[in-house]
Amino acid sequence: MKITAVESFVIRMPLVIRGDAPMVSGQARTAIEMLLVRVDTDAGVCGWGEGFGHRVWPATRTALDTMVAPLCLGRDPAAIGALMNDLMRALHGAGRTGPVLYALSAVDIALWDIAGKLAGLPLYRLLGGGPRQDLPAYASLLRYGRAAALEPRIAEALERGYGLVKIHEIDPALIRAARRAAGAGIPLMVDCNCPWTVQQAVGMCRTLRELDLEWIEEPVWPPEDHAGLARVRAEGGIAVAAGENVGSVFEFRRMFERQAIDVAQPSVAKIGGISEARRVFEVAEACGVRVVPHSAYFGPGLLASIHLCASRAAEVWVERFYCDFEDNPYGEAIDPRGGRIAVPQGAGLGIDPDPAVLGRLAADA
Repeated sequence: MKITAVESFVIRMPLVIRGDAPMVSGQARTAIEMLLVRVDTDAGVCGWGEGFGHRVWPATRTALDTMVAPLCLGRDPAAIGALMNDLMRALHGAGRTGPVLYALSAVDIALWDIAGKLAGLPLYRLLGGGPRQDLPAYASLLRYGRAAALEPRIAEALERGYGLVKIHEIDPALIRAARRAAGAGIPLMVDCNCPWTVQQAVGMCRTLRELDLEWIEEPVWPPEDHAGLARVRAEGGIAVAAGENVGSVFEFRRMFERQAIDVAQPSVAKIGGISEARRVFEVAEACGVRVVPHSAYFGPGLLASIHLCASRAAEVWVERFYCDFEDNPYGEAIDPRGGRIAVPQGAGLGIDPDPAVLGRLAADA
């Protein structure tokens, strides 16, 4: 069996806006872009993957189409380890993280989708997991910047059955408003997106300590300041989470050795796909570090994250960006119900995108 084609697709999914629109870099966010890849084989089996897209999709797509895809043609899709090792080594000169690695992540996910289809097993079972129907999902709210916009979204998420909430805010007043809106019994996480110096982050954690946060996520700039994260963890009094910007299991191991984080957050569409993310689970568990993957995705990236989590012995939380779409190619498969998200039971990732919807939402149409 050989790979005959590697094709990229970019879609733009308009958000259903209720009240104020979420904000990105001071601008209203009205849609989310998703970068998909399809790997075809001469056996008639295809696999779907997703590389980190969002605002950087043009760079990831260029890397995929011009650098990664040509090296895949003619290779055996079943030899995932050998192919990914060769691709990593051939392209390391373009960087060990960033768009090339995001493109490699998409291919790796697609290869595992093919492996599951060939075996006739859902991916989580292929990875060694026992039967599991669903997993706890947490509502990961987008950034709003105003309490009047944030509080209704938290109330709405709770009404939908979510029992776990994360916000993307950095203003202490907004974080306090979020705690009031969520209530004392709801685990509340805060994703900061690397805004502060180490000293500022320590001070902010001390200010917020009374709110009983589940974790504070990526509080330090730059994200690779592991010593700084370790200091925030030691002095701030709040559990520290990080990892969506980490490019390999080796960097995660260094973070664990420095005791920099309480919660590891590998991102399957950024770190090298399922192959590398599962290694992070194994190393983290050996080091006694909790894993809750970053999953800001709505296609194969989300499905792969669900399967990775479902393959573990204990329940793992699944991040679900809290937003709705007018249309999406995966239908209800990406939607939690009552605070839990279904584990797909079909072979591979369990569901392929609807080609008609892909056509309607094509960003370059």
